[in-house]
Amino acid sequence: MIDIRTGLGWDNHRIAVGRPLVLGGIVIPCEFGLDGHSDADVLAHAVTDALLGALAEGDIGMHFPDTDPRWKGGDSMVFLRHAVSLVRERGYQISNVDSTVILQRPKLKDYRQAIRESLAGALGIELDRVSVKFKTAEQVGPVGEGKSGEAQAAVLLMRAPQQG
Repeated sequence: MIDIRTGLGWDNHRIAVGRPLVLGGIVIPCEFGLDGHSDADVLAHAVTDALLGALAEGDIGMHFPDTDPRWKGGDSMVFLRHAVSLVRERGYQISNVDSTVILQRPKLKDYRQAIRESLAGALGIELDRVSVKFKTAEQVGPVGEGKSGEAQAAVLLMRAPQQG
């Protein structure tokens, strides 16, 4: 029997003027970014949480607490690569990642390829196994009002049966 696990991740951060907007490790030209202890990359955080969840390893805050000054302004792709290393240590492979960034603005479609390539590289999987979608919140709630941004991610992990 093949061992299959799924994980679901979600993150959101407030909009902050004067900070870079980082999504999936890519800096997006914009007059604002997202506020957080690290670089506040909601997409990397959501994918990291999805991987950790699939392994029953808690969440990103358990591994990289915002009370630890080492992670102040930290690169969220480090968090993602840590989760990937845990996946591999447990003998799993990442089958695919499906993610959605919800941000009222800016329009992100021109950055999709770069973000997918960045995530695929960090995950160590083929580009066609990484989906990144962009949505607005249709001017509803904090995201739609331009007060925050969020991301969601689902992952599928697989491990072949042990022989012998």
